[in-house]
Parts: sequence; structure tokens; C-alpha cells
Amino acid sequence: MPIGKKIVLLAVSLSVLASCSALPTGSQINSAGVGLKLVAEGFTAPTALAAPEDGTGRLFIVDQIGVIKVLTPDGKLSEDPFLDLRDRVVKLSDRYDERGLLGLAFHQDFKKNGRFFVYYSAPLRSGGPQGWNHTSHISEFKVSSDNPNKADPKSERIVLEVDEPQANHNGGQLAFGPDGYLYISLGDGGAANDVGLGHSLTGNGQDLSTLLGKILRIDVNASDPYGIPADNPFVGQQGARAEIFAYGFRNPYRFSFDAGANHDLFVADVGQNLFEEVDIVTRGGNYGWNTKEGTHCFDPKNPNQPLASCSSVGARGEPLVGPIIEYDHKTGIAVVGGFIYRGSALPQFGGRYILGDWSTSSNRADGKLFMATAPASTGAMWAMEELKIATTSNGKLGRSVLAFGQDADRELYVLTSEKTGPAGNTGKIFKIVPAP
Repeated sequence: MPIGKKIVLLAVSLSVLASCSALPTGSQINSAGVGLKLVAEGFTAPTALAAPEDGTGRLFIVDQIGVIKVLTPDGKLSEDPFLDLRDRVVKLSDRYDERGLLGLAFHQDFKKNGRFFVYYSAPLRSGGPQGWNHTSHISEFKVSSDNPNKADPKSERIVLEVDEPQANHNGGQLAFGPDGYLYISLGDGGAANDVGLGHSLTGNGQDLSTLLGKILRIDVNASDPYGIPADNPFVGQQGARAEIFAYGFRNPYRFSFDAGANHDLFVADVGQNLFEEVDIVTRGGNYGWNTKEGTHCFDPKNPNQPLASCSSVGARGEPLVGPIIEYDHKTGIAVVGGFIYRGSALPQFGGRYILGDWSTSSNRADGKLFMATAPASTGAMWAMEELKIATTSNGKLGRSVLAFGQDADRELYVLTSEKTGPAGNTGKIFKIVPAP
């Protein structure tokens, strides 16, 4: 789902890959394993799981095809969708597609106001740029006044529309930050190299006049359709969009806020042909794309061979912020961001970052789970290791990883499929539990 790669990915130069270590260097913790407990199945391609802070213990599971279903605390999955947007989502390709219903976030006062927000790919709006692919919608809905397990489909309020030149690199994550503002991830617009139709000469990741390739931060309580937080980094700057919180991303498909400590914002940015990265994102930061792919200098004209050198600053003289995690494509080809673990069932993982990778190949479902540990010294890379799956016969997941979710108790879930595209009904959600 988040791969965002061209087929030429499979022809990446072996000589380049041979020079790269599969995992970051640094002290490794002891080999770890987890169990996976099946909690829901029958989905096409589950892309998000969210739990409102309303005391009900319900989990809401997003399916890429345009459906949200409710999983009750007793393990029952609703037959009727909580929300069905299939008639509003752009027609998807069964073989592979990065569009669809991608994100869900519940308002922090959801228990009282019934407000929630979704991110979905709609057909290109009337008057949209000629030749462009679709329009991303960030929309607000409200729960039905008659049934807490049903949304009112007529309550849609489109908060933000973003035209997308290509079908891939859509980001799609929504989350409310600890400051009460809504954060939104948007990819660079698609295709490859951040060039081509709909991409500026500098690349959309570096262009502050477009929302593409950014993390946005808006106030959905201030005004209609939304307000701009006064401390957003580019408020009042000519030629820059005030919604931007951070920039320089290729496809920030999944991000999360740490539920503890300093509530750091962890963003997994899917790379292109060679490297995957995870960043700790701060206000106004420039994370490098398409000047860099991970820590390496990127050449849009020859993406399989890093440049020997490149600028370490952006156009405004600002530093390009490096990742905390980087790995090459011998390990996986599309990073999927997870969460800092703050639950109680797996105390040995406390404070560590759980993440995954979509697959080791673009033509089979072969995802992985990882755990990363913060370094003892400032500025060093986090140490990362693959988690063995104790509940499978070979210790492997054997499925593609589409997303992670977190419940109200801060326990984690992994959303998976046996397919590489939104087809069939092999989508399953597993709770990450102690190894038996």
C-alpha cells in the first residue's frame, strides 16, 4: 500500500546496495519476539485503526475501499459500516493503489461533540488542474444522533481539498496532537524523483508554496473551514502556505505522537529506490527530500546512485534534518510508521519504537515488524532489529504491513493483508501480545 515505487526498483544497482549495511550500526538489544492475536478479519486493505477517548473501548477500523467498521470490546465486528464512503472514493485499481480511504482521527472531545475527521481520495474536483489524477479530501463527519455506532453520511463538511497530480505518494495520516490541533500528512504528489507534471522546479518537498510533501497543522475549532495556529512556522511569510508545520517529505504515509515523555512526533517517510527513513519532526523542520533520501545525497536524474555530495541546507539556509532511523532495501522497501510503546502488556518494549515495512518485494506480501531503541548519545541513530513472530511456524509475518494502530490502553495493533493491492478479503488486524 505505501510502497510508492516504480517497477525499476527491482533493478536497483547491486553494487550500491552491497555498500550499505542492512540495519543501522549501534548497540543492539537482545533478539526479541512477539505474539500476534487475531482480533478482526474480512477486510480488503485495512489502512488505519483508531480508538476514541470516550470510555467505550471501541476500535474503529478503516478499509481502503471506503468503509469504516466498529470492533466492540467483546470482539464483535459490526456488519453494517460505521461510515461508507465507497460512492465518494475514486475508483481503485485491484492490482495496486495508494489512493482510497486512508486516515481517521477522532476529535479530542468526541464523547461530547461526536466529531471525527477522515482523509480520502476523491475524483479530481471540478476545475482541478488539467491532467491531474485526483483530489484528496480532509472531511469532518458527525456521529448519528440515533446510533453511536453509525455516522451520519450527510454531515460531511469538507475541511480541505488538495489536488494530486499522480495516484501515488498521498500520505494520508490524520492525528490530533497534544496541542489540540489536527496534523495531516501529504506526499509530494507522486510519480518519482519529485519531478514531472504537478511538481515544481525545486521539487514539491522543498516548495513552501504547495501543501504537497508536507506535514500540515490546522485548527479545526477556530473557524470554517479551519484556522491557522498563530505559531505555525510560516505564518505571514510571503509565498509560503501557513498550514505547513514541517516539510521536505516524499511520502509520509504514517506518523504518530508519543503518548508519553515529550510527545515527540515520529514520521516514517517512504523512500524511493534505496533508503527508508523515520524522523522526529519538529516545528519548521526541513527533512531533506528531494535533496536527500535518508542521509544520502539524492540525484533525480540517477536515483539508483547517490551523489557524492550535496547541500546540507535548504534554499533559505535552514539545515536539512537527518533521520533517526535509516535502512536500505535489503531489509524492506517501504517503511510503515508505528508507535512508541506505552502499554503495559509488553513492559520490555516500554519507550521503544515499534514500526514495520510493507514488504521485501513489490510483487509479494512479505512484511516485517521492527523495534527501535533510542541511542545513549545525542545525534546517533536508533538501533533497530526485526521482531520474530512467535505465533507463526517460521517466525515470519507472511503478510504485507499496511499500518499500525493504538487503543486507549496504548496497546498496539498491526494491520495486514495477503495482497499487494485493495482486492479480496484477506485483510486482518492483529493485536501485538507477549510471545507465548
